[in-house]
Amino acid sequence: MPLYDVKGKTVVVVDILRATSCMTTAFAHGVKSIRPVAEVEEGLALKEQGYLIAGERGGEKVAGFDLGNSPFEYMNEELQGIKMGVTTTNGTRAISLSKGASLLAIGSFLNLRAVSTLLNDQESDILIVCAGWKGHVNLEDTLFAGALAEQLTAKFTHACDSTLMAISLYHTAKNDLPGFLQYSSHVQRLQGLGIEKDIAFCLQRDLYDVVPLLKEDELVL
Repeated sequence: MPLYDVKGKTVVVVDILRATSCMTTAFAHGVKSIRPVAEVEEGLALKEQGYLIAGERGGEKVAGFDLGNSPFEYMNEELQGIKMGVTTTNGTRAISLSKGASLLAIGSFLNLRAVSTLLNDQESDILIVCAGWKGHVNLEDTLFAGALAEQLTAKFTHACDSTLMAISLYHTAKNDLPGFLQYSSHVQRLQGLGIEKDIAFCLQRDLYDVVPLLKEDELVL
């Protein structure tokens, strides 16, 4: 991120496993807004303000929080119209680092087509911010970046070879994303927590036609 200035750009933040997939799922099931915060203490403060709070560290639910980081936790009719606060190890930090963009959108395989439709209507440069894992590259976010970039090539040009690399990687993996990712570091980490169903769900394409956008400090539709 220090190499990029987000000002004037359209930014898409992606954390496939699992933050941005959970956020997309939440809005698809009627959540009113989500306030992403970088630190656990900020989340706990939001709870005192009446927010429902969700969070994870190291893949596991934070003590004292209402929800963890499984998309299945967000498929609850009782969440309709609710304001949420969310903090995760990587995803909400990536959002925090991307503030200042002219438009900040949340991307996942679950809303890939909806995001690409939105971006193809933009005139500004686009930056896809892959949350990764604690500052390191991860495979699933890069695959999504390739999938999204591929759908933008008719209008946009590549700023550097990382885009070409991501597209090439996606072409190699797209017919079997779960199989391609089975030995990746974060999938191995999450499998150790026994949440294989979360992984399979988050790798599905175009389940939802929603795109969460950051307005001031809250994600809304």
